[in-house]
Amino acid sequence: MTLPSILYGLFLLSVVGLYWALQQRSLRTWLLLIASIVFYTSLQVHYVPLMLALVAINFWLGRVLQMPADWRVSNEQWQMAEQQWYRRRRYWLTFGVALNVLLLLGFKYVETWLKWLVPDGFNPEVADGSWLAIAFPLGLSFFTFECIAYLVDVYRGAPATNSLPEFAAYKLYFPKLISGPITRFHSFTSQLTNQPSLNFSWAVEGLWLIGIGAVKKVLIADHIGTLVNLSLDNLERAGSWDLWLAIFAYGLQLYLDFSGYVDVARGSALLMGINLPQNFNFPYMTTSIADFWRRWHITLGDWLRNYLYFPLGGSRQGLTRTAINLMIVMLIAGVWHGNTWGFVIWGGIHGLALIGHRLNHAIAQGWQPLQQFWRQPWGVVTAWAATQFLVFFSWLFFRLPEPRQYSLALQKLWGVNSDAQFAQKVYVESLGLTAPQLWSLLWLLVAVMMFIYFAQRELKLQLNWPVKLLLVPLMLFTAWQFAPSETLSYIYFDF
Repeated sequence: MTLPSILYGLFLLSVVGLYWALQQRSLRTWLLLIASIVFYTSLQVHYVPLMLALVAINFWLGRVLQMPADWRVSNEQWQMAEQQWYRRRRYWLTFGVALNVLLLLGFKYVETWLKWLVPDGFNPEVADGSWLAIAFPLGLSFFTFECIAYLVDVYRGAPATNSLPEFAAYKLYFPKLISGPITRFHSFTSQLTNQPSLNFSWAVEGLWLIGIGAVKKVLIADHIGTLVNLSLDNLERAGSWDLWLAIFAYGLQLYLDFSGYVDVARGSALLMGINLPQNFNFPYMTTSIADFWRRWHITLGDWLRNYLYFPLGGSRQGLTRTAINLMIVMLIAGVWHGNTWGFVIWGGIHGLALIGHRLNHAIAQGWQPLQQFWRQPWGVVTAWAATQFLVFFSWLFFRLPEPRQYSLALQKLWGVNSDAQFAQKVYVESLGLTAPQLWSLLWLLVAVMMFIYFAQRELKLQLNWPVKLLLVPLMLFTAWQFAPSETLSYIYFDF
């Protein structure tokens, strides 16, 4: 059962109908929990006990972190009791965070562990190719991030929940379970109200987001993914322009694929009166790498900032320490995405770019000509082009994370012609288009994104609800009718 699909649509309609038929908050909570377990069971039934066990452990840790100190002591001993209380809470927080992190790393780096333990006898490619899907629980990364955020929030003073079903419903909530967005417990549960009926405007917006997500994922991203896979699976035969086309296409595919999932997830939640956080806000329209990270995978950026960057000291301890903190955070972000050097390089590139942005900002504050340049139209265009070139170039290491893959790609980025039959086999015969036509279509897609961005941000134009309601069936039908013969799995399912 994947988002979006006909089976998921029937499942969602059933859950939404039952949700609004129930009036009590507790019954709705149990419904969400049961529906989420059913959803996860359809994907990886063998990991349901693990996920439930993690829910119970983190719920218990939250309760422990909120246990009050024993103030039934003499006046002379209260200070010692307070110190012991703080020390005990730090211990349990460290234990909880370490447990979640080690569990995540244990599964994410299982291939690396096995290679170390069995250096000569382990080869995942000898198996049927599906062992990694079995080894890594879907949604564990986002699940772990939310658990850490919950424990840290409770440690910082937020109230821990007394309801295990409510905590479990939050942790396993099926729209966001697999690929986010990362959602905080208190903002989620505050929306589990006893309102008698669904808000009409939210229902229309939810359906609209589901339609938009289906178009992004099935109609556009999967077709672009066919081009990317054909090109990069034949890396040895590709030329320089073929690689640049594939990298450009992959950057668009990744954005449309991931944001399409989030749109469907947010739309599904809105049908139940729950507003999940926004995760993308036109990231390819940004003019700085810092702004890019404020608009790309927004909930991950917020998590890295609140639970890594700020505890490291943020930007409060001078430019040098700020640069070190930025690099540490981005390297950790790279390691989180995968166990190969390509992801570390990707994180390092973004870390260096963020440091460069900080240095440029510091220099511009004391040098008026540079500050004026970035405010001029040509400066804005230059900043946008430089930012997006860096972002799209870094996607090469994201898509080809193995050293032998990105090494070969780097060697072929400039001045290399493709194999004589590459264009004919990949472009004409497989896709029915030439390379110039593919370039034109991708830039047309960028132009459409720019137009939508300009219409929403500058002209403040929005479609009204009757238009959205009329377009939703058309979008869903078009996505279903013109979907590729083989639907690709979501890219972020691997992370």
